[in-house]
Amino acid sequence: MMPTAAFGPREEARSPWRRALVTGGAGFLGSRLCTRLLDSGVEVDCLDDLSTGRAEKVAHLAGRPGFRFLEQDVSDEGCAGLLPGPYDLVLHLAGPGVCPGPWPERPVEILDTGSLGTRTALALAERDGARFLLASSPPVPADGDPVGPHIARAEAVRFSEALVAAHAAAHGSDAGIVRLFGGYGPGMRTDDGGIPAVFLEHALAGRPVTVPGDGSTPHPLCYVDDMVDGVLLVAAGRSVRPVDIGGDEAPTAVEIARRVVELTGSGSTLTFVDGQAPDGPRPVTGFAREIFGWLPSVTWQEGLERTVASLRGRAEPVPPAPAERAGEWSA
Repeated sequence: MMPTAAFGPREEARSPWRRALVTGGAGFLGSRLCTRLLDSGVEVDCLDDLSTGRAEKVAHLAGRPGFRFLEQDVSDEGCAGLLPGPYDLVLHLAGPGVCPGPWPERPVEILDTGSLGTRTALALAERDGARFLLASSPPVPADGDPVGPHIARAEAVRFSEALVAAHAAAHGSDAGIVRLFGGYGPGMRTDDGGIPAVFLEHALAGRPVTVPGDGSTPHPLCYVDDMVDGVLLVAAGRSVRPVDIGGDEAPTAVEIARRVVELTGSGSTLTFVDGQAPDGPRPVTGFAREIFGWLPSVTWQEGLERTVASLRGRAEPVPPAPAERAGEWSA
């Protein structure tokens, strides 16, 4: 299950793939993966319905040879027919595991993406004999209530993972799962309500930075470049077992908030609000380290410094693709 030796994510190295499909490719992580794959000589089809992704995330790739963007929902009937491939890598990031958590719940769409969308992506990988990798999120304990708040996302994540595992067992598919914890960095959205996003949004606006409870809840953080490295290393292997990718460092909410205020030079004060944030699961990265040789290289303090610098220097948003290129762009 060792990764292909010729592949080094941040190096000028030969990639083990010729053509890749990235669903959810216009998102924060997906756009970074598209760029890294193109840089290593891989042709990339980027699929995104732009419900949470943004076209400007990949607009800079539109003129590059081998890149194609298709605005389409992976769970729609007929989607597979628009993706002739052939692919030797399918990265499925369109599922609920990598959608911004606090965004308004669209339970039917979320469940469709986790089920129909994952089935479509798996079928494309099986059609072409491609390596398939599902980007998922930390497991959420089942509470037994199928109609509770935000349950659609949790159930969709569980179902998509179960479907991938069942597919691998029943068909011998080269399919795996990577669970992502606490990704952040330049290009991230600051309006998704998570940490550190909400702290960055408040500090940059000069508003009080709201910290849940007493701020003692730890938050594992993983810089986006380290996360991309991890995803590609797992993709280059043949592991079926879920692999955790996330930072080993877990600063508390108040430590992150204070660091953000310091880096932004904001006059924001910290405001502690009722309701302690739950102490969520932390990544267990031993498997990623031992089998895939993955090691995060950016500390959370350095990562926040880079993120703040990018936000301060962020230009006006890149305009969307011209109308005549809406829906599909290619070189």
